[in-house]
Amino acid sequence: MNLRLETEGQTAHLIIDRPDQRGAFNLAMWQALPGLLDQAARNPQLRALVLRSDEGQGAFCAGADIKELLANKDDGGWRSANQAAINRAQFELARHPLPTIAVVGGDCIGGGCGLALACDMRIATNNDARFGITPAKLGLVYPLHDVKLLVDLIGPGQARRLLFTGMLIDAPEALRIGLIEDICEAPATLIDQIVAAAPSSVRELKRFVQRVLDGTGAHDDDSLRIFADAFHTSDFAEGTRAFVEKRKPEFR
Repeated sequence: MNLRLETEGQTAHLIIDRPDQRGAFNLAMWQALPGLLDQAARNPQLRALVLRSDEGQGAFCAGADIKELLANKDDGGWRSANQAAINRAQFELARHPLPTIAVVGGDCIGGGCGLALACDMRIATNNDARFGITPAKLGLVYPLHDVKLLVDLIGPGQARRLLFTGMLIDAPEALRIGLIEDICEAPATLIDQIVAAAPSSVRELKRFVQRVLDGTGAHDDDSLRIFADAFHTSDFAEGTRAFVEKRKPEFR
């Protein structure tokens, strides 16, 4: 399998492993992704999910498998199945209950950039990482869901610049326009900080951010209940106890 799930402590690693095609996603990989995401979501020990390529692949993900696409371009059934698989995978990744971090080394292009956009945060491991959304160079159209993710992240002007030109930009430029959050050779520090935070807080804060992105900015009964209920959780008890005792909290 060119896509696999591994766990390390309280972190799940969703690993793209297709070095002969620079991590390009084929239909089987798009179809496999939701099941692996669900597997991670059902593990109560996990507190974060990292999407990355296998070491030595040389790219995060070069995008969709163009060779497979060309081989099936006249097959309407295949095209429909492929589109449905991409849409489902992206939707479920963007709404995964765990905080998600894309760790990008090398090229992150097209559908690969879409995968990174669907994560909560994106970290480039070096200045040479490249980002681009290239359908305009192929006569194709990027999925609307992924365009929204891009516009939400970097604004309509920068989104148009990337989409209309299909240009590739390096990690410093991606950082400047807000496409990524950091350039860091060892992103484990950020991941460890997320894992160390109160899991109930992170879970609900992620839901609140998604609600804002979906257009909700005012409190309702559900959001007020979530805010009030936090005072009765074991995480609140441990967090405040640790604060008073001047120690690091140990959330369980």
